[in-house]
Amino acid sequence: MQDVLMLLVLFIVPLAALQVLRAKRLRGKLPPGPPGLPIIGNLLQLPKSRHWLLFNEWTKQYGPIFYLNIAGQNTVVLGSHKAAADLLDRRSNIYSNRARNIVAGELLTGGMVFAFAHHNDLWRRQRRGAHEALSIQMSKNYFDFQERESVILLDQLLTAPDDWDNHLRRASTSLVISVIYGTPPLLDSQNPDILRVNRFTERALAAAIPGAYWVEYFTWMKYLPRWMCAWRRYAEDAFKADSDMFEDLFADVQKRIDAGDETTSVAATLIRDPGKKGLTDQEAAWLSATLYAAGAETTSGQLAWFIQAMVLYPEIQRRAQEEIDRVVGNHRLPTFNDYERLPYVRAIIREIMRWRGIAPLAVPHRLGQDDYYEGYFLPKDTIFVVNVWALHQDTDVYGEDVHRFNPGRHLDEHGNLKPAVQDTKDESHFSYGFGRRICVGRHIANNSMFIEIASMLWALNISPEVDANGKAVLPNSLESIDEGLVVRPVPFRCRLTVRNPEAPGIVAQAKADRGL
Repeated sequence: MQDVLMLLVLFIVPLAALQVLRAKRLRGKLPPGPPGLPIIGNLLQLPKSRHWLLFNEWTKQYGPIFYLNIAGQNTVVLGSHKAAADLLDRRSNIYSNRARNIVAGELLTGGMVFAFAHHNDLWRRQRRGAHEALSIQMSKNYFDFQERESVILLDQLLTAPDDWDNHLRRASTSLVISVIYGTPPLLDSQNPDILRVNRFTERALAAAIPGAYWVEYFTWMKYLPRWMCAWRRYAEDAFKADSDMFEDLFADVQKRIDAGDETTSVAATLIRDPGKKGLTDQEAAWLSATLYAAGAETTSGQLAWFIQAMVLYPEIQRRAQEEIDRVVGNHRLPTFNDYERLPYVRAIIREIMRWRGIAPLAVPHRLGQDDYYEGYFLPKDTIFVVNVWALHQDTDVYGEDVHRFNPGRHLDEHGNLKPAVQDTKDESHFSYGFGRRICVGRHIANNSMFIEIASMLWALNISPEVDANGKAVLPNSLESIDEGLVVRPVPFRCRLTVRNPEAPGIVAQAKADRGL
C-alpha cells in the first residue's frame, strides 16, 4: 500500500498538477491582436467609419480570428469563412446572444426589438412569429405587392430619372409597409406615415452604431439620474411615442380584419393566429415595427449599389438585357413567372450582395459561455464581429477577380446557377448574417430585388453622367456612407434612358390595370 501511495505521489499528482497548469495557460490564451492601452485597450485605434477596411488589414497581420479590448469589452473579429461558420453556425446554440446595447436595445426600443434582444423567451416568440409570416412559402403571397411596386417605380424612373435614389427609397418603404400592414402603396416619399416610421428607423440604427453613446462602454452611467442624462430622456421619450405609433398601426389592421378585409400581411398573419404565437399585442406590434425597420432602408441601399454596378460594368448590363429580351420580349413587363428563366438576373442579385453588401460588418453576436476554438480561449460574454467584407474578398472562395462585379462567378458552363457557396444558406454570400440570427426577411428581399432589377433592365439603359467635354464621370465603388448599420454608395449622378419606345405606354397600361 505504501508503494502504491508513493507511485501516486511521484507520478499521478505531478501529472494532475501539470494538467492544472496547462488548463490555466490555455484559459489565458486569447487570440492574437493589436496591442492597446491600459484600461481602454484598442478603443482609440478604431476609426469612426469603415471599420471593415482596418479589420481586413488586421486579419492579414494577425490571422482570421483576432482579439480586441474595447474599453474592457472582450471582442473577437472573425475574418474567414471557416471561422464564422464554425462558431456562429455550427455552435449557434451558444453564439446567438446579442451585444448589450443600452440605448438602442433597452431604452429607445424598450427591449422589444428582437434584432437587438438577447437569446431569450421574447426573442424566441418574436422570431417564430416572424419566420412563419416571412417563410419562403409565405413570401409568395407578397408577389402581387412587389410587382405593383415595380410598376410604380418604373413609372417614377421614366418620369423623373434624375431623382432615382429617392424613387428607390420610396419603393422600398412603401413595399415594406404594405407587406407588414397590408396598406395600399404610398406614392409620395414625403407621406407622413413614411416619415414617422423612417424617423424611428434612423434613431434606432444610429443608436446601434458602436460608440454612439459612452454609456455602452461605461455601463455605470446607466444608473445616473434621468435629469443628468439627455441621452436617457431622449431615448425614453422616443420609446413612448414610438410604442403608441406602432400599437396604433397594429390596431388598424385588427379593425380592417374585423370589417372583413382579407388582405395578407405580416400583422394580419399574427392577428389571425389564435395565440399570436404567444405574443402580447404590444410585443406583436413591435415585432411588426422591427420587420419594417429592418427592410425599409436595406433593399433600397442594395439597389443603389446595383445602379452603380451597371454604370461601372456596362457589359454586364448588356448581357442581362439580352437575357431579359429573349425571355420577356418588348411587349410586356417581367413577372415572377419569369424567375426560373432568368438565371443571369438572379446571379446579379447574388453578386451585388457579395460585391457591395449593405452590411460589410455583421451585427455582433455575444458568446453565452466559455468556449475554445483552435487552441484559443474565448471567454463568456465576448462580442464576435464578422468582417463580412473580408469574407466576400476571399479569393479561395470567389476567385482571383473578387474586386470586380462579375455575376458569371455564380453560373456554370451552361449558364445555370451553380450550387451556392457552402454555409451561406443557399445565398452564395454572407450579407444576411449567421446561425439563428440570419435575416428572416431574406426571401422577401431577394424577391423584391429580382422583380425591380429585372424591370429596370427591361425598361432602361443605365449609363454614366458625362462632363462638359463629353467624358464619362464614373463613381468610386470604394466610397460609401454609413447610415447607421446600412452602408450606401456616396451619392452619384448617372443617366437613365428609355431602352424601348413602347415601355412608357406598357408601364402606363400596367398602372391603369392596377388602378394606380
